[in-house]
Amino acid sequence: MQHARLGNTGLIVSRLAFGAMTFGSDTRFPSVTKVDIDLARTLVNRSLDAGINFFDTAPFYGATQSETLLGKALKGVSRERFYLATKVGRYGISPKDFDFSAKRVIRSVDESLKRLQVAHIDLIQCHDIEFVSLREVAEEAIPALERLKTQGKVRRIGVTALPLKVLQEIVGMVDVDTVLSYCHYCLNDTTLVQLAPQLKAKGIGLINGSPLAMGLLSEQGPPDWHPAPAKLRTVCAKAVAYCKSKKHDPAQLAIQFALSNKDVATTLLGVADPKRIKRVVGWIDGRINQPLLADVQDILKPIQNKTWPSGRA
Repeated sequence: MQHARLGNTGLIVSRLAFGAMTFGSDTRFPSVTKVDIDLARTLVNRSLDAGINFFDTAPFYGATQSETLLGKALKGVSRERFYLATKVGRYGISPKDFDFSAKRVIRSVDESLKRLQVAHIDLIQCHDIEFVSLREVAEEAIPALERLKTQGKVRRIGVTALPLKVLQEIVGMVDVDTVLSYCHYCLNDTTLVQLAPQLKAKGIGLINGSPLAMGLLSEQGPPDWHPAPAKLRTVCAKAVAYCKSKKHDPAQLAIQFALSNKDVATTLLGVADPKRIKRVVGWIDGRINQPLLADVQDILKPIQNKTWPSGRA
């Protein structure tokens, strides 16, 4: 497993991180396999054995199920073997399910500590901030998290969002340790690197999520609720079909491509099949198929860097 510095946080994280959203098997984010505690323990242990040391979750995933399962799966594992990241502010899919007030943020951290069964959280992140006023994040949530930092409950503070403009704006308003966006550094969209110069100058660590573009680049295809427009779906499906025609796993090409950029410290990937972990980790040191990559990038040209709206207008 390759590792990298996560900005100026002092954390040396695995380039491939474990996204525990798959532990929250709800209707919006379904797992390929329903994850119970036995499967969760197997997935976590195999990930640790493979060198993965960064685990990301959130109260939102499965209505706290993800945090609960991850906490149980990591119980008994030496705290020195892993870094734990979770989130605050988002607890559902409707506008009323977002709350970045200081009072709710503090309560949320205490709830997460209990579910995760740990004394501290290495990275706490304000979740999907594009859905709320950035002033509330800057004036309520971040100061509350800073207070919790002095108490030792959290170690570093980050923010997450899909729209890059929102992330650019918030890092100009407050000091944070990390930034996480998703679907913006994958085969069909590489706009995440636009943030790199600004973040490097501030020592902010960059985290990439969804290297398969939430299923657009997978053999299974995206779920019905995927917000991508029809043309983006169609062209990505053509790229996947082309990989399969060349007897090449499209996920391998997508993951190798996502990990090829050293400006991105770590990439989150959700895995629900223990057998797949070793295979995926093995791809990291393998050489990317350059002729195939060139062909796939040519197929994706019509929709390159196209995205979808998220959050408030």
